[in-house]
Amino acid sequence: MTTSLRSVPEHLRTDFDIYDPALTHPVDRVGDAVQALAEQSPLMYSEKYGGHWVVTRYDEVHEVLRNPETYSSFPNNLVPHGAGRFIPLEIDPPDHTAFRKALQPLFSPTRMRALEPRIRAIINELLDGFTSRGSAEYISEFAHELPARVFLALMEWPLDDAPMFTQATDTTLRGVPGGTEEESNAAREAAAGQLFGYFGGIVADRRARGAEASDITSQIVHQEIELDGVSRPLSDEELCNMFFLLLIAGLHTVTGTLAWSVMHLADRPDERQRLIDDPSLVPAAVEEMLRMEAAVSMGRRVRHDVTLGGVDLKEGDQLLLVLHGANRDGREFPDPDVVKVDRTPNRHLSFGSGPHRCLGSHLARIEISLVFEELHKRIPDYRVDPAKQVVSHASQVRGVLDLPILFTPEA
Repeated sequence: MTTSLRSVPEHLRTDFDIYDPALTHPVDRVGDAVQALAEQSPLMYSEKYGGHWVVTRYDEVHEVLRNPETYSSFPNNLVPHGAGRFIPLEIDPPDHTAFRKALQPLFSPTRMRALEPRIRAIINELLDGFTSRGSAEYISEFAHELPARVFLALMEWPLDDAPMFTQATDTTLRGVPGGTEEESNAAREAAAGQLFGYFGGIVADRRARGAEASDITSQIVHQEIELDGVSRPLSDEELCNMFFLLLIAGLHTVTGTLAWSVMHLADRPDERQRLIDDPSLVPAAVEEMLRMEAAVSMGRRVRHDVTLGGVDLKEGDQLLLVLHGANRDGREFPDPDVVKVDRTPNRHLSFGSGPHRCLGSHLARIEISLVFEELHKRIPDYRVDPAKQVVSHASQVRGVLDLPILFTPEA
């Protein structure tokens, strides 16, 4: 029997809603809201979306992530995402291991090294589109387009399809801004259907080519997985779901980190200058940007009665793990709200932890590192345009929608 609002002490109740537009409009105040929750208790109970516990502190979030035996990863979302069950994100061990193994060829060290020149070329091609102007809308012209193209390069699919992916994933995550819940859910389902149709076409094509095809998608399509001691091929539905998750997980999270990095470093020109003067600081700076603004708040469901952070949880209780809060926990990070491009140690949880730790974390680090290198070579004095508005959105994958920037034009 799950926890009900009536059984929750008054001091543990909150009306916090991770999807509330007021959290990011007119300014982003997610950090302040999460910090206020964390100061009250490691866990607070919200009656939104059927009721769930909001977990905001580092130790408690880390404990949940490392213990799939106690905390199931399904469902991950508080609201329907229109894609069935995300694979392998919403599959618990031991089956999770088999599905995750099926995707590992995508992210092998050899492939990651081979992709670096391609990613750098994509970065510079996008920068070529606006660096001579002295201004840009950083999200649409760069930060959103880059991870979409990198995803297509990773999968060896046509780069011309990037705009469709960015639009459909926006809808899947945000629904209809200003619309009703019913309108948003319908839009999410339609967008997911569009993407699944595309993926279905890809799978059908690779099956028709046969197992002898050597491209990376064919390798995934034609491999087998072992479940309960029995080997079998991946189904079309499983493959489409896996591709869907790869896209969602890799696009908006990277977009958000690229946006927040520009915002934080533009506000801290001394820290930015350190990166320009000493590029060896880039890896540590990437980790610090990931720590400062974790995009994801992931869901877990309690599998049996347990006590977490001094709070008694019931079997079936839904949890929302706010990684942004964990990454700003002063018990783990000294001066948690201060940007330190050389911060060490930095055990942030932006990629999760435990068996579900982000499979594409190395690729994300490569993307962000290469952006830091090229951006600081070409438009090192970027700043947020004070005459225009930065627009953000709140959800379980929060992000930035519009980020107008100014800089000295390239000659």
